Amino acid sequence: MKFDTINQEGIKKLMDIFYAKVRKDKDLSPIFNTAIGTDEQSWTKHKEKIASFWMGMFLGEGGYNGSPLKAHHDLPPFPREFFDIWLKLFDESLEEIFEDEARSVILERAKMIAQRFQMIIYEHKFA
Repeated sequence: MKFDTINQEGIKKLMDIFYAKVRKDKDLSPIFNTAIGTDEQSWTKHKEKIASFWMGMFLGEGGYNGSPLKAHHDLPPFPREFFDIWLKLFDESLEEIFEDEARSVILERAKMIAQRFQMIIYEHKFA
């Protein structure tokens, strides 16, 4: 069953499906495993934190506390193309969970975030 609205259950499911894909990806998994760790407890904590980020953005709840731009900026350098891989896996995951309208809303926000992060990380422009 796909969700036709953005809700907590869908966001939590998105985190599980998306990060399972990330953990298997040959390019992204080394970056994430270095930053997060490889044990299930660390990944569970990360998924909960990022779920709270998305819940805050779309539902006005979740209690996210962090600086996602700083976290990405502080990572060791990685190719800009990895953002495309991230977005592809994110969209694949969205497609499994949300109907087209909700999927589109979340994906557009993810693309905007990715674009901003890339500008700051690779072009050092704070726009």
